[in-house]
Amino acid sequence: MGLNRLREDEWLQPEPDLAARAKGFAQWPEGIQLTPEVKAPGDELAAMLGISGSLAEAALAHHEDMCLLAKGSQDDQYRLIGAAVAWPSDWHPAEKLGLPLRALHAPIAGYEKQLATGVDRFMDTLKPGAIYGRCNWFVAATGKKRWLAAGDPQTQFAHVTAQNAGETLFVRSERQTLRRLPQTGAILFTIGIYVEPLSALNKSNLCNLAAAVQSLVHDEGERRGAPAYAAALIDYCTQRNS
Repeated sequence: MGLNRLREDEWLQPEPDLAARAKGFAQWPEGIQLTPEVKAPGDELAAMLGISGSLAEAALAHHEDMCLLAKGSQDDQYRLIGAAVAWPSDWHPAEKLGLPLRALHAPIAGYEKQLATGVDRFMDTLKPGAIYGRCNWFVAATGKKRWLAAGDPQTQFAHVTAQNAGETLFVRSERQTLRRLPQTGAILFTIGIYVEPLSALNKSNLCNLAAAVQSLVHDEGERRGAPAYAAALIDYCTQRNS
Protein backbone atom coordinates (compact mmCIF):
# COMPACT_ATOMS: atom_id res chain seq x y z
CA MET A 1 0.00 0.00 0.00
CA GLY A 2 3.00 2.30 0.43
CA LEU A 3 1.59 4.02 3.53
CA ASN A 4 3.53 6.28 5.88
CA ARG A 5 2.51 7.43 9.37
CA LEU A 6 1.73 11.16 9.46
CA ARG A 7 1.71 13.69 12.26
CA GLU A 8 -1.44 15.71 12.87
CA ASP A 9 0.21 18.82 11.39
CA GLU A 10 1.03 16.85 8.23
CA TRP A 11 -2.53 15.74 7.65
CA LEU A 12 -4.27 18.44 5.56
CA GLN A 13 -2.92 21.27 3.41
CA PRO A 14 -2.77 24.27 5.77
CA GLU A 15 -3.71 27.06 3.33
CA PRO A 16 -6.36 25.83 0.88
CA ASP A 17 -7.64 27.97 -1.98
CA LEU A 18 -11.22 28.20 -0.77
CA ALA A 19 -12.39 30.13 -3.83
CA ALA A 20 -11.12 27.33 -6.05
CA ARG A 21 -12.90 24.77 -3.88
CA ALA A 22 -16.19 26.67 -4.03
CA LYS A 23 -15.88 27.02 -7.80
CA GLY A 24 -15.03 23.34 -8.19
CA PHE A 25 -18.12 22.14 -6.36
CA ALA A 26 -20.36 24.73 -8.03
CA GLN A 27 -19.22 23.57 -11.47
CA TRP A 28 -19.58 19.88 -10.65
CA PRO A 29 -22.33 19.39 -8.04
CA GLU A 30 -22.56 15.69 -8.88
CA GLY A 31 -19.27 15.35 -7.02
CA ILE A 32 -21.25 15.30 -3.78
CA GLN A 33 -22.93 11.93 -3.26
CA LEU A 34 -24.34 10.97 0.13
CA THR A 35 -26.16 7.99 1.61
CA PRO A 36 -28.33 8.33 4.75
CA GLU A 37 -25.58 6.51 6.67
CA VAL A 38 -23.15 9.36 6.17
CA LYS A 39 -24.86 11.95 8.36
CA ALA A 40 -23.48 10.89 11.75
CA PRO A 41 -19.84 10.44 10.64
CA GLY A 42 -20.08 13.53 8.44
CA ASP A 43 -21.27 15.57 11.40
CA GLU A 44 -18.48 14.12 13.53
CA LEU A 45 -15.90 15.03 10.88
CA ALA A 46 -17.14 18.62 10.60
CA ALA A 47 -17.08 19.04 14.36
CA MET A 48 -13.56 17.60 14.53
CA LEU A 49 -12.45 20.19 11.95
CA GLY A 50 -14.18 23.00 13.80
CA ILE A 51 -16.76 23.87 11.16
CA SER A 52 -20.54 23.73 10.88
CA GLY A 53 -22.16 21.16 8.65
CA SER A 54 -21.21 17.68 7.56
CA LEU A 55 -19.09 15.94 4.90
CA ALA A 56 -19.78 18.38 2.05
CA GLU A 57 -18.96 21.41 4.18
CA ALA A 58 -15.77 19.75 5.43
CA ALA A 59 -14.52 19.20 1.89
CA LEU A 60 -15.55 22.70 0.83
CA ALA A 61 -13.41 24.17 3.62
CA HIS A 62 -10.23 22.23 2.74
CA HIS A 63 -8.00 21.51 -0.24
CA GLU A 64 -8.71 17.81 -0.05
CA ASP A 65 -11.66 15.93 -1.49
CA MET A 66 -13.15 13.68 1.18
CA CYS A 67 -14.83 10.28 1.26
CA LEU A 68 -16.27 8.34 4.18
CA LEU A 69 -16.30 4.57 4.43
CA ALA A 70 -18.10 2.40 6.97
CA LYS A 71 -18.55 -1.29 7.72
CA GLY A 72 -21.97 -2.37 8.96
CA SER A 73 -22.73 -5.43 11.03
CA GLN A 74 -23.71 -7.35 7.90
CA ASP A 75 -20.75 -6.18 5.79
CA ASP A 76 -17.52 -8.05 5.19
CA GLN A 77 -15.84 -4.99 3.68
CA TYR A 78 -15.90 -1.24 4.16
CA ARG A 79 -18.28 0.56 1.80
CA LEU A 80 -18.30 4.09 0.39
CA ILE A 81 -21.12 5.86 2.23
CA GLY A 82 -20.39 9.42 1.15
CA ALA A 83 -18.16 11.42 -1.20
CA ALA A 84 -17.47 15.14 -1.59
CA VAL A 85 -15.20 15.31 -4.63
CA ALA A 86 -14.54 18.48 -6.63
CA TRP A 87 -11.43 17.28 -8.46
CA PRO A 88 -11.77 13.59 -9.40
CA SER A 89 -9.07 11.59 -11.14
CA ASP A 90 -11.30 10.14 -13.86
CA TRP A 91 -14.09 8.69 -11.70
CA HIS A 92 -17.69 9.54 -10.88
CA PRO A 93 -18.79 9.28 -7.22
CA ALA A 94 -22.37 8.43 -8.23
CA GLU A 95 -21.08 5.23 -9.85
CA LYS A 96 -19.13 4.23 -6.73
CA LEU A 97 -21.52 5.18 -3.91
CA GLY A 98 -22.41 2.21 -1.73
CA LEU A 99 -19.83 -0.12 -3.24
CA PRO A 100 -17.49 -2.22 -1.06
CA LEU A 101 -13.74 -1.70 -1.29
CA ARG A 102 -13.00 -4.53 -3.70
CA ALA A 103 -15.67 -3.37 -6.13
CA LEU A 104 -14.43 0.22 -5.80
CA HIS A 105 -10.95 -0.86 -6.85
CA ALA A 106 -11.99 -3.46 -9.44
CA PRO A 107 -10.67 -1.44 -12.42
CA ILE A 108 -7.15 -1.39 -10.95
CA ALA A 109 -5.06 -4.19 -12.39
CA GLY A 110 -3.66 -6.53 -9.75
CA TYR A 111 -5.68 -5.09 -6.86
CA GLU A 112 -7.60 -8.26 -6.03
CA LYS A 113 -4.53 -10.52 -6.07
CA GLN A 114 -1.89 -8.18 -4.70
CA LEU A 115 -3.56 -5.65 -2.41
CA ALA A 116 -7.15 -6.51 -1.45
CA THR A 117 -6.39 -8.70 1.58
CA GLY A 118 -3.83 -6.27 2.97
CA VAL A 119 -6.14 -3.28 2.48
CA ASP A 120 -9.03 -5.06 4.21
CA ARG A 121 -6.78 -5.95 7.15
CA PHE A 122 -5.43 -2.40 7.40
CA MET A 123 -8.94 -0.92 7.43
CA ASP A 124 -10.10 -3.34 10.12
CA THR A 125 -7.14 -2.61 12.41
CA LEU A 126 -6.79 1.16 11.91
CA LYS A 127 -6.98 2.88 15.31
CA PRO A 128 -8.45 6.32 16.05
CA GLY A 129 -5.76 8.97 16.25
CA ALA A 130 -3.44 7.31 13.75
CA ILE A 131 -3.10 8.99 10.34
CA TYR A 132 -1.54 7.32 7.32
CA GLY A 133 -0.73 8.75 3.91
CA ARG A 134 0.52 7.81 0.48
CA CYS A 135 0.85 9.39 -2.96
CA ASN A 136 0.13 8.01 -6.41
CA TRP A 137 0.68 9.40 -9.87
CA PHE A 138 -0.97 9.61 -13.27
CA VAL A 139 -0.08 11.22 -16.56
CA ALA A 140 -2.94 13.22 -18.07
CA ALA A 141 -3.48 15.29 -21.19
CA THR A 142 -4.94 18.16 -19.16
CA GLY A 143 -3.67 20.38 -16.39
CA LYS A 144 -7.15 20.89 -14.95
CA LYS A 145 -7.68 19.61 -11.43
CA ARG A 146 -10.95 17.95 -12.44
CA TRP A 147 -9.89 15.18 -14.80
CA LEU A 148 -12.66 13.26 -16.53
CA ALA A 149 -11.05 11.64 -19.54
CA ALA A 150 -13.03 11.90 -22.76
CA GLY A 151 -12.47 9.44 -25.60
CA ASP A 152 -9.94 6.65 -25.90
CA PRO A 153 -6.28 7.25 -24.94
CA GLN A 154 -5.11 7.45 -28.54
CA THR A 155 -7.47 10.37 -29.06
CA GLN A 156 -6.65 12.05 -25.74
CA PHE A 157 -2.90 12.01 -26.39
CA ALA A 158 -2.95 12.36 -30.18
CA HIS A 159 -1.38 15.83 -30.04
CA VAL A 160 1.54 14.79 -27.84
CA THR A 161 5.04 14.48 -29.31
CA ALA A 162 8.51 14.23 -27.82
CA GLN A 163 9.01 17.88 -28.79
CA ASN A 164 5.92 19.26 -27.04
CA ALA A 165 5.50 16.71 -24.21
CA GLY A 166 6.78 19.17 -21.63
CA GLU A 167 3.76 21.38 -22.21
CA THR A 168 1.12 18.83 -23.27
CA LEU A 169 1.62 16.11 -20.66
CA PHE A 170 0.73 16.75 -17.02
CA VAL A 171 1.84 14.77 -13.99
CA ARG A 172 -1.04 14.38 -11.57
CA SER A 173 -0.58 13.20 -8.00
CA GLU A 174 -3.15 12.29 -5.38
CA ARG A 175 -1.92 12.75 -1.82
CA GLN A 176 -4.20 10.35 0.01
CA THR A 177 -4.71 9.99 3.76
CA LEU A 178 -6.70 7.61 5.96
CA ARG A 179 -7.86 8.01 9.55
CA ARG A 180 -10.62 6.55 11.69
CA LEU A 181 -13.19 8.83 13.32
CA PRO A 182 -13.23 7.97 17.04
CA GLN A 183 -16.97 8.19 17.76
CA THR A 184 -18.67 6.62 14.73
CA GLY A 185 -15.75 4.41 13.68
CA ALA A 186 -16.09 5.48 10.04
CA ILE A 187 -12.89 5.88 8.05
CA LEU A 188 -12.12 9.18 6.34
CA PHE A 189 -10.25 9.00 3.04
CA THR A 190 -8.89 12.33 1.82
CA ILE A 191 -7.54 13.05 -1.66
CA GLY A 192 -5.39 16.12 -2.27
CA ILE A 193 -4.84 16.85 -5.96
CA TYR A 194 -1.61 18.36 -7.32
CA VAL A 195 -0.94 18.86 -11.05
CA GLU A 196 2.16 20.10 -12.86
CA PRO A 197 3.28 20.09 -16.51
CA LEU A 198 5.98 17.58 -17.34
CA SER A 199 8.42 20.46 -17.91
CA ALA A 200 8.17 21.44 -14.22
CA LEU A 201 9.84 18.21 -13.07
CA ASN A 202 13.54 18.16 -12.33
CA LYS A 203 15.84 15.74 -14.12
CA SER A 204 15.86 13.19 -11.32
CA ASN A 205 12.08 13.01 -11.17
CA LEU A 206 11.87 12.83 -14.96
CA CYS A 207 14.12 9.76 -14.89
CA ASN A 208 11.98 8.20 -12.16
CA LEU A 209 8.80 8.89 -14.12
CA ALA A 210 10.17 7.46 -17.36
CA ALA A 211 11.22 4.30 -15.52
CA ALA A 212 7.84 4.03 -13.80
CA VAL A 213 5.96 4.35 -17.10
CA GLN A 214 8.02 1.51 -18.53
CA SER A 215 7.45 -0.73 -15.51
CA LEU A 216 3.66 -0.37 -15.18
CA VAL A 217 1.76 -3.62 -14.87
CA HIS A 218 0.61 -4.30 -18.42
CA ASP A 219 -3.11 -4.07 -17.78
CA GLU A 220 -2.74 -1.08 -15.46
CA GLY A 221 -0.67 0.69 -18.09
CA GLU A 222 -3.45 0.09 -20.58
CA ARG A 223 -6.03 1.48 -18.14
CA ARG A 224 -3.96 4.61 -17.65
CA GLY A 225 -3.45 5.05 -21.41
CA ALA A 226 0.32 4.63 -21.14
CA PRO A 227 0.84 3.12 -24.62
CA ALA A 228 -0.55 6.34 -26.13
CA TYR A 229 1.98 8.66 -24.47
CA ALA A 230 4.88 6.51 -23.22
CA ALA A 231 7.17 6.88 -26.25
CA ALA A 232 6.81 10.66 -26.34
CA LEU A 233 7.35 10.96 -22.59
CA ILE A 234 10.43 8.72 -22.57
CA ASP A 235 11.95 10.52 -25.58
CA TYR A 236 11.30 13.87 -23.93
CA CYS A 237 12.95 12.72 -20.71
CA THR A 238 15.96 11.40 -22.64
CA GLN A 239 16.36 14.72 -24.44
CA ARG A 240 16.06 16.72 -21.20
CA ASN A 241 18.64 14.56 -19.48
CA SER A 242 21.14 14.40 -22.32
